[in-house]
Amino acid sequence: MIMYEHLVAFRFNEHFEPGSEEGLIAALLALKGQIPGIVEITAGVNTTEETENIHGYTLGLRVTFTDQEALRQYGPHPAHCAFVALLEGIIENVVVVDYPVHP
Repeated sequence: MIMYEHLVAFRFNEHFEPGSEEGLIAALLALKGQIPGIVEITAGVNTTEETENIHGYTLGLRVTFTDQEALRQYGPHPAHCAFVALLEGIIENVVVVDYPVHP
């Protein structure tokens, strides 16, 4: 069985209140206990020193899934949809990369 990685970078708009990242991180980390198939989940504030490359993306997420089917079930899961609803009005852009983990 091949695991899958789901990487997300979030860029917030002017309506986002600085300091709200910790609440979003807590909500993201809580998904592990709510959505089947999540092996590991990490999230955090971007601290890169490569400032010319961040393009305003200040929050990152990495989720490891047991397999591709678990990744497919993640998107429409009610807990994920509830998190996405938290972003309404504060998100400018999101970049997503999904890929199989090769041993």
